[in-house]
Amino acid sequence: METGNGVVRAICISDVRGIEKHAIEEAHLIPDFGIEGDAHAGHWHRQVSLLSYDKVKAFNERGANVDNGAFGENLVVEGLDFRSLPVGTQFYVGTAKLRMTQIGKECHSHCAIYQRMGECIMPHEGVFAEVLEEGIIHPGDVMRVELPAVDRPFTAAVITMSDKGAKGERVDESGPRAAAMLENAGYEVVETLILPDEPAPLKTQLMRLADGRQVDLILTSGGTGFSLRDQTPEATLAVADRNAPGIAEYIRLRSMEKTNRAMLSRGVSVIRKKTLIINLPGSPKAVEESIDFILDSLDHGLKILRGTASECARVQDLK
Repeated sequence: METGNGVVRAICISDVRGIEKHAIEEAHLIPDFGIEGDAHAGHWHRQVSLLSYDKVKAFNERGANVDNGAFGENLVVEGLDFRSLPVGTQFYVGTAKLRMTQIGKECHSHCAIYQRMGECIMPHEGVFAEVLEEGIIHPGDVMRVELPAVDRPFTAAVITMSDKGAKGERVDESGPRAAAMLENAGYEVVETLILPDEPAPLKTQLMRLADGRQVDLILTSGGTGFSLRDQTPEATLAVADRNAPGIAEYIRLRSMEKTNRAMLSRGVSVIRKKTLIINLPGSPKAVEESIDFILDSLDHGLKILRGTASECARVQDLK
């Protein structure tokens, strides 16, 4: 579904990371890479950054007085509020086609603009996209917007909690197995991560994936036992908006058919915004079994979160 047009006001690049970008009069967008000659281009999900010209104008009217590219943005576009669009939105400029992959970003170090103004708009107003189709673009080109299809594949991320895995001392088998099962079921797995058994980095990644990347499903593996370093459930609950206990309870119930030790798993299942987060055990076998237990039933719940299905059950479903 189309939702209006914008106009490209400026195209900016830099050949070195960490410096302000400079304006150019023509850009070559390369699929699965970004803008030719830009230091932030590459085979990742933040290939092209976009910022609303209208947001920059309002910021300048408050005394910022910044030029195009000062925030590290590639495309400055008038007439579009990128922050209001969902991840998955597609942008068409000439023959080029982009797809939004992330909203905002974490600010690791306060820039000169922040030091002067007390804030910077890029971390919460900027968005990122990947290039799907090649094209040459210029300032003045029209950008057409198309919202994501309602029947698009669900997106997912898999996080493995392992001290040894994070240090490279152990090969992670549970994460790849979970990712493969999701992909076989039609999910688009956008990220797989290995983190140490510490709550802080897990909370950070859960919030980023749910808020910025807006993935439909996050599966975590490991950190659900009785060890003092098993803090996955606590970190998950800390970022939750709502509880969804039935999924974790069902995993434990079905796992008890395999071993009584399943009662010792403390995994939880919660909702943050429109993202479902489910803790799974740490072993590859347990991960595979847990996903098998719940995979068929997740579809309806994720559609409800996405807003494409009703919660009303049919009478025969309740019998």
